[in-house]
Amino acid sequence: QVRLVESGGGMVRPGGSLKLSCSASGFIFNDYAMTWYRQAPGRERELVAAISVRSQTDYVDFAKGRFTISRDNAKNMVYLQMNNLRPDDTAVYYCAKVSGPYYYTTRQMDAWGEGTQVTVSP
Repeated sequence: QVRLVESGGGMVRPGGSLKLSCSASGFIFNDYAMTWYRQAPGRERELVAAISVRSQTDYVDFAKGRFTISRDNAKNMVYLQMNNLRPDDTAVYYCAKVSGPYYYTTRQMDAWGEGTQVTVSP
């Protein structure tokens, strides 16, 4: 029943911006923290940002100052605004539902979207 659907990916030049969206259904959205992860070819899936039910946020170092995670509980949506994109931001970006007290490990995610491709290239 749980479903997460990402959108908003695409190709952008270095320094450009994209806003990703994740539509959630099949669970009480307001009761769960949410995350964005990403995975580049040849690399393991890594956390990008996390947001609590009350919109407290946390970011990994590469995202700080460039990315903003937000949520709209009335719409069951979570967003990732990405600015000043770099080529090494190229990856498939996933939203995920946090199942436990920790958001920094994929093992605590119990639902994933299929991902949206972000490509940063000149």
